Amino acid sequence: MSNKNFKNVLSKYFFSKNETRSLEPLAEFLESIRKADFKDVLNNFRVNDNERFNFSYYIKNIFSERPFNLSLTEANILSENSFLPELRKRILNKILPSVENENTVWFLIDNISFNPKKDLQYFNNLPENEVDEFLQLLDISDFIKNERVKSELIFSMNILSWRVTGMALEVDVVRMAPEYRNFDNPFLALQNELEALAEEFKINSNLQLSSKDSRYKQIKIYIEHCHDFVNISFKNSSKYGISGKINQALLKIRQQTQRIFEIVNLLVIDSEQDYLVKSKQLIFNVLSYKSHKNNISELFNDSTRLISHLITNHTAETGTHYITSSRKQYMKMFYKASGGGIIVGALCVLKMLYGFMPGSDFFHAFLYAMNYAMGFVMIYLMGFTLATKQPAMTAATMTKVLSEQGNTKRDNTEFADLVSKLFRSQFIAFVGNVLLSFPIALAIIYGLDVFFSQNLAIEKSDKLLKDLDPLESKAILHACIAGFYRFISGIISGTIGNNSIFYQIPDRIAKNINVKRWFGAKVATSLSKYYAKNWAGIISNFWFGVFLGATAPIGLFFGLDLDIRHITFAAGNFALGLYGKEFSVESYTFWISFATVFIIGFFNFAVSFSLSMFLAFRSRKLNVGEVRDIYKEIFRYFLKNPLKFFIPLHSVLDKKSNDLMNSSVSTKSEDH
Repeated sequence: MSNKNFKNVLSKYFFSKNETRSLEPLAEFLESIRKADFKDVLNNFRVNDNERFNFSYYIKNIFSERPFNLSLTEANILSENSFLPELRKRILNKILPSVENENTVWFLIDNISFNPKKDLQYFNNLPENEVDEFLQLLDISDFIKNERVKSELIFSMNILSWRVTGMALEVDVVRMAPEYRNFDNPFLALQNELEALAEEFKINSNLQLSSKDSRYKQIKIYIEHCHDFVNISFKNSSKYGISGKINQALLKIRQQTQRIFEIVNLLVIDSEQDYLVKSKQLIFNVLSYKSHKNNISELFNDSTRLISHLITNHTAETGTHYITSSRKQYMKMFYKASGGGIIVGALCVLKMLYGFMPGSDFFHAFLYAMNYAMGFVMIYLMGFTLATKQPAMTAATMTKVLSEQGNTKRDNTEFADLVSKLFRSQFIAFVGNVLLSFPIALAIIYGLDVFFSQNLAIEKSDKLLKDLDPLESKAILHACIAGFYRFISGIISGTIGNNSIFYQIPDRIAKNINVKRWFGAKVATSLSKYYAKNWAGIISNFWFGVFLGATAPIGLFFGLDLDIRHITFAAGNFALGLYGKEFSVESYTFWISFATVFIIGFFNFAVSFSLSMFLAFRSRKLNVGEVRDIYKEIFRYFLKNPLKFFIPLHSVLDKKSNDLMNSSVSTKSEDH
């Protein structure tokens, strides 16, 4: 039945020579052949010269004098619009397609293909020899050498180069790659080369490039330099910061220069067979570009990737401080975590006491939030640490290393060694937090008992211990919520740190006339350095505390069983619960609470690190297969060296893994 359908279309429209430029015949034909065996379509054209000739004439006629530069210069290129305007535009185009110039290939594809992505997939799935024969039967296998086609290709490259040059010469973009200040601008050089090519084509319309052509080689070199410019700019974002506008501009520059490279390759002919190959490639390229036109899911992907770039480029630099390499660093992390545990132990008792104060849910939300926020800021300013701060920072570091190194077995092994250092750093931070949080909370509640002659933990003990039973409470869910908040605080830190550098806030403080007049140049410089070093950390820790403290009261207000569980606070609350029961608890209650403390720690880490890695993966478009190989190598490395994931054992890979991290993560410049 399907075989009859496409034959009916051919006999209906192409029984005789058809002068129409209507797109309906082509749309019907494409729809019918998708339901047929393509071999039958080829056989029909082989034996029916009349229909083949008429169809070929029709195809050439409807494509003649239709420019296709829009399909090369606009399709699948990042929009200038921000997210919401672009989203509205794409939704509207889905419901009511935009009115395009009817004399363009852009319009043609829109009207003959309801779903370009599916059509592209259909043709991609066809055997290559059948596609080749189809083009040959229609006498369009060498259209790439057509003068008008070559003119469109050259014109498209020039359009792209003019746009790229305009974006690349913006002051803020130029600032991202000072390495190029003493060199000829590669974008201007590329533009000049393409304009010269266009002028040469005007003189000689039979112009043909080859892979050995000096002009082609020169264009290729300039494109490589343009890509280097973009790569260096992204790498320098840790030094100079980066805005959403510049981030988008750099990605767009990379897309457009890559598009120029794809187009110029279509003009390279080394043999007669290349005419067929390049003609076919142009068709597939246009379909591929157009298939992304109004894709909403890809808009979300592109937008989240833009955001990811902004965040991870800064947090990657910060994350190096949370990965220990030597025994000295390992013990230093333990001492810093112990200090954090001391403060958290006190915070646990304070929160419990705040619970006795009369007031509304929002009043308690404020008290708890300020309790946590001030405590976390104190931990940060005193140089201590909370264990779950590490994953949000180090994930970006790890992924940046991956994105800038080759995916060889050697690199994966060195990366696995780096992961072992991260894991043991996290482990010892957990140990330091828990070992001090428990006794400090116990000591304080005991001191209060002695001073007031009253066990203040009695009333809260049942709830505190129940909250540490995953079977009786939502401890695991609440641990995941805490991990999510840690992830969000990492985003806040990365965003603030990036904006601080990009807008040169430290330099503005140091050079501010009023500050220097009132306090002196020395104070201004000190204030600038303090801001650069601490502001992002202060704000991110403050908001982390607000999130943790306000969740339970706000959840209660809305009738939701929301709360947070953090390993360090869980250890402190465990101590308070035991003291409230005067240490008279069932063995089940003791051991399930003890185990839950570490279960909470695991989910704190897993959620925070997983979300951060996901964000970092998205920012650098790492190949899923490559990531899978890396995880396999990490698992193999763990089986061979399990102790390295917990204690700082010396390894021959230490230096290599350290170099891997340090070479990939830039440090901030002092004179930006």
